[in-house]
Amino acid sequence: MIPEEYVETVLALVERIPPGRVMSYGGVAEEVGEYGPRYVARVMSTYGGSVPWWRVVRADGSLPPSHDEEARVHYLEEGTPFRPSGRVDMPQAVWWPEPAPGSRGPDVGAV
Repeated sequence: MIPEEYVETVLALVERIPPGRVMSYGGVAEEVGEYGPRYVARVMSTYGGSVPWWRVVRADGSLPPSHDEEARVHYLEEGTPFRPSGRVDMPQAVWWPEPAPGSRGPDVGAV
């Protein structure tokens, strides 16, 4: 069972991802500071329908095949950068929240 506070924290972070930008499952887990990418994926698959779920992708810029076409519509509408392979261009599209004053924040280039 995933704690309700964790679910709420993950969903609140996903809601903050700007249009045209993405975070990886691992990036969300790192930012939240608990559990790992699999827990984030579980939260998104169970509770993520009310937030912009397409903005959370695998670290290689891909989505599970069952969501690829629906997500692609959102990416095109939002102007999300793509690689020629058809995956999200993570170096260009990745987003990190502004670090809290006095914190170091994530490493530049982390996905």
